[in-house]
Amino acid sequence: MLLAPATHGNLPAPVEGLILTHFLTVRDVAVSRDFYADIFGGEVVLDQNPGIVKIANSWIIMNPGGGPTPDKPDISLAAPQPGDTVSSFLNVRVADIGAFYAQATAKGGEFLTEPLDRKAELRCYLRDPDGYLIEIGQATGMLDGVFADPPAGSGR
Repeated sequence: MLLAPATHGNLPAPVEGLILTHFLTVRDVAVSRDFYADIFGGEVVLDQNPGIVKIANSWIIMNPGGGPTPDKPDISLAAPQPGDTVSSFLNVRVADIGAFYAQATAKGGEFLTEPLDRKAELRCYLRDPDGYLIEIGQATGMLDGVFADPPAGSGR
């Protein structure tokens, strides 16, 4: 069994091995930091430069966009543009999606739909203040070998 490496306090700084974090380019660090701390019950580890929120066994790191740097010479960072096309999203697994949905909605979380039964899981999506898509899911049928239908048009 693999164990998560020890860290230096609550910062995502492994003493050995590695830790996977998620970096978001945001328009306003304080707004995004508060969203992740409030909606997910996270702990603010660092307010700014970058903002870091520890959520369960993960960290969300947030900073504004900017131009190239010496270690990424041809890359610029920008928050998502308005619209419905995304190339990735945060996937959060919860033990009780009904309770999470109720608590997050009470705190101002705006979901695209209520949790829907997808055979393998119950799931729903919300967006953060910058428009990043976040999937919230609870395993149900997959625990008994029942999986979702393939996506329409996938040829499977």
